[in-house]
Amino acid sequence: MLLAHLGGLGLVILGVLDSSFLFVPFGNDLLVIVLSARHHAWMPYYALMAAAGSCLGCALTSEVGRKGGEKGLDAHVPRKRLEYLKQRIKTRAGWALAFASLMPPPFPFTPFILVASALNYPRKRLLAVIGVSRLVRFAVEGTLAILIGREIILIAQSRAVQNSIWALVVVSLVGSVVSVYSWVRKSRGKPHKTRQH
Repeated sequence: MLLAHLGGLGLVILGVLDSSFLFVPFGNDLLVIVLSARHHAWMPYYALMAAAGSCLGCALTSEVGRKGGEKGLDAHVPRKRLEYLKQRIKTRAGWALAFASLMPPPFPFTPFILVASALNYPRKRLLAVIGVSRLVRFAVEGTLAILIGREIILIAQSRAVQNSIWALVVVSLVGSVVSVYSWVRKSRGKPHKTRQH
């Protein structure tokens, strides 16, 4: 895998994609695990780079939420989930963001960032909470990879896992296209609705 050869840079790139509107299930988590299993001493660096990439991706997503405001949330967050998220962010924003950052895919992480940003949760605090929480998550994964590193490397080198990785890449690409298309379509459709009223 190309991103694995890039090391820390690959983690930053994948982190940006994973924490924005693109679809990369388990991408950064798997890469941290594989790299940490191969190079134990570099685990803190890998965890830090993965967290930094996540923060950059969240910063991009946050700007979308801030520009759209509460009115723009309808275009990106399902209505059934929107009211629940608003209530959680208004009452315990920090804890809600930390919890969402610690949870692995397929937990819906992006809606938390959008809602918090639309409600004007402080940008620096948002990125700080996400950065620390993601650093903890990746550090735990990296530590586990070190403890059972040999088994992980053997599994990663198997044909079944290699085929699964390629399948994951295809699913990620298709999911990303669908995600971006849906986001663009909803963003363009929102102004038309306001003109009719």
